[in-house]
Amino acid sequence: MTINYKRRLLLCLAAIIFTIDMTAQALHENTDVVFHHPWSHKRVAYLGDSLTDPKNNGSKKKYWGFLEEWLGIEPLVYGRSGWQWNGMVRQAEQLKKEHGDSVDAIIIFVGTNDFNAGVPIGKWWNETEEDVLAAVHAPKAIVKRKKRIPDTNEHTFRGRINHALGMIKQLYPTRQIVLLTPIHRAFAAFSDNNIQPTEEYQNSCGEYFDEYVKSVKEAGNIWAVPVIDLNSLSGLFPLMHEHEQYFHDAEKDMLHPNDAGQRRIARTLYYQLSVIPVEL
Repeated sequence: MTINYKRRLLLCLAAIIFTIDMTAQALHENTDVVFHHPWSHKRVAYLGDSLTDPKNNGSKKKYWGFLEEWLGIEPLVYGRSGWQWNGMVRQAEQLKKEHGDSVDAIIIFVGTNDFNAGVPIGKWWNETEEDVLAAVHAPKAIVKRKKRIPDTNEHTFRGRINHALGMIKQLYPTRQIVLLTPIHRAFAAFSDNNIQPTEEYQNSCGEYFDEYVKSVKEAGNIWAVPVIDLNSLSGLFPLMHEHEQYFHDAEKDMLHPNDAGQRRIARTLYYQLSVIPVEL
């Protein structure tokens, strides 16, 4: 190897190292330019229950308020205390009536009240047997096949989800729809006629809370909608004494997050939404 060749090789290596170093510095100095949150300054509708309802006194500021502050999202809030999955179509229809298609995305955060009300889990599908035209490595022919269609029985949890998502996807076929799983729940006593045990206990129809959470996650695949699993990702766990700091009242309301809990939900959504497209 000649001396001139060695010099050229060293110069090339020096140039490569210099380029890498300058690129790293540029990325470090321009982080805000490199990353643009896809939900920034979008118009987002929020459907759900008391964890979304601005009138609920569990916190002064809800998760959507933090997202408005951090991302400039314009919130269209329709969540109402006590509502269940069978009310989501009504909330979506009200959104449509008041804002038409002038919304970028819809976030649905509901399900905990269905558990508390003892709504049976139910089933996703109804099966029938029908004649259908098919051809599989053979001449086409009419054959008998089993067929399944979504069960929309509004007296069951899965039936309610099927009915709601079927209708909402028809109302907003070009808009992003995101489901949030219900967060963990612990003891709450709002009156002599409204005392809710922790999720350690079955509800009145004999189901544990996690079955409702699982159903919301399954709905994502059935209806082709993203699901953000707040039940796990938020880290909120009111069954532990140490997490009382995130909820409204350690003695009477370990169901509703306080401002700190709502902020934790919002922070989880901030990062999770960053990988979900809002413009489809």
